[in-house]
Amino acid sequence: MLIVVVLFATVLLRAAIVLTFVYLMLPAKRVCPHCGAPLALIQHAVLRRLLPVVEHRWCLECGWSGIVRQTQSRVINRD
Repeated sequence: MLIVVVLFATVLLRAAIVLTFVYLMLPAKRVCPHCGAPLALIQHAVLRRLLPVVEHRWCLECGWSGIVRQTQSRVINRD
């Protein structure tokens, strides 16, 4: 039984490492990686619930579509 637990733990560790590297490889900017134009957000109810840390975006200029990391929008109050 101990061998099964150890093997299962190594599988989970490998999956965590792979998912971490895939997440870090996703673009973090809200500009197109091909042409540099701003990306439009495509909202998916299922994607938003399953993976809230990623967004599906589309470039209006060149037509690139893909998954990017969600970035926090910063609102600056100028009084």
